[in-house]
Amino acid sequence: MKPNGIEDNVAILERPVNVSKVRQLSPFRYPGGKTWLVPQIRRWICSLGFRPNVFVEPFAGGGIASLTVALENLADKVYMVELDPDVASVWQTIFSAPDYLCERISRFEVNLENVKRVINTKPKTLKQRAFRTIVKNRTQRGGILAPGASLVKSGENGKGLKSRWYPETLVKRITLIHELRHKIIFASEDGFDSISRYKQRVKAAFFIDPPYTAGGKRAGNRLYFLNQIDHLKLFDMMTRIHGAFLMTYDDSQEVIELAESHDFVWNKVSMKNTHHAINFELLIKKT
Repeated sequence: MKPNGIEDNVAILERPVNVSKVRQLSPFRYPGGKTWLVPQIRRWICSLGFRPNVFVEPFAGGGIASLTVALENLADKVYMVELDPDVASVWQTIFSAPDYLCERISRFEVNLENVKRVINTKPKTLKQRAFRTIVKNRTQRGGILAPGASLVKSGENGKGLKSRWYPETLVKRITLIHELRHKIIFASEDGFDSISRYKQRVKAAFFIDPPYTAGGKRAGNRLYFLNQIDHLKLFDMMTRIHGAFLMTYDDSQEVIELAESHDFVWNKVSMKNTHHAINFELLIKKT
């Protein structure tokens, strides 16, 4: 239990991390992405007292945690999991057939007609689905892939649909990620299955970043296609793992109560949202 009210259990960074100072590795603009948390993840892994023989990210999304761990050689292997079929298609294509994706991205002319044509075309192959996902992610508002997302209008500096389309940068990131394929195992499966698979590994490190739908939060419902998970089941599962874990959640009293009822330690970290307002998120781990 927290000693004298919530504030006694709060550890707040002096200032939110400037994400421009963190190396951008993911090809996605991912709503709820954890680029800002990379320094904390790195610090947590280095504090474990052992080198993880596997780093497990059951809800990978934009994958910045897995990519950072693989690139910086912070674990022997990375097990990266994403169930969403659109997002998974991108990772599967990057690891298996990056040339196709790089060529399509390099040649694609961004205009309203072309973007709508790609988005509205039903892909026939995994590679086509991956390209469509990248186009949607880079031209829809906030990178949102969920149904109903609208296209960027004015965009950054009035560039409209082109404001987040950086073909050379995307190709470089995809090429780098493909070079890390010997360190990363990607699976399109339920995140709970991946936790069960490695729960008995004493030297496993889990980074858990589920859709934020606990505590009455609606962001996960709005931002992600697959957004409903059993949060109580997730907390119960984490009590049974033999390794270490770090969970991140939106700041809500319900989540704090879940953490305390499972004897987990929690604290708060500050971050800036897309509107540059300072918010807080919860970091949860074993006692």
